[in-house]
Amino acid sequence: MSQTPPPPWAGQPSAGAPLDDAQTRQWAGLAHLGGILWIVPGLIIWLVFRQRSGFVDQEGKKAVNFQITLLIGWVIVWIADAIFLPWFLANVLQLALWIVSLIFSIQGYQAVQRGQAYRYPFSLELIK
Repeated sequence: MSQTPPPPWAGQPSAGAPLDDAQTRQWAGLAHLGGILWIVPGLIIWLVFRQRSGFVDQEGKKAVNFQITLLIGWVIVWIADAIFLPWFLANVLQLALWIVSLIFSIQGYQAVQRGQAYRYPFSLELIK
């Protein structure tokens, strides 16, 4: 019995063409800048473009790790608010976390636009 070959779409999906320098800087920068809007933009960019550029893979992981770190901080503030923190202080702390995210995300974006790797001042390295 002869076997029919599998259809072309049944194989491994291709990762896509490697990114050129301008695209690499653009997507790596947007992975950092996406942190302003929370973890989702950086995570999507990292998952989509990590196989097409080592630099985007590296910078996307850093951005996602930093956002996970801030998310853990936000959860701690939320739990503390539910247990003992006054609502005003909890709101100030949550605003402070967002401002920290804003500042470091912009700095990360600017660094990768210059072609430099960016290192956040504090971040858990959960995704390696």
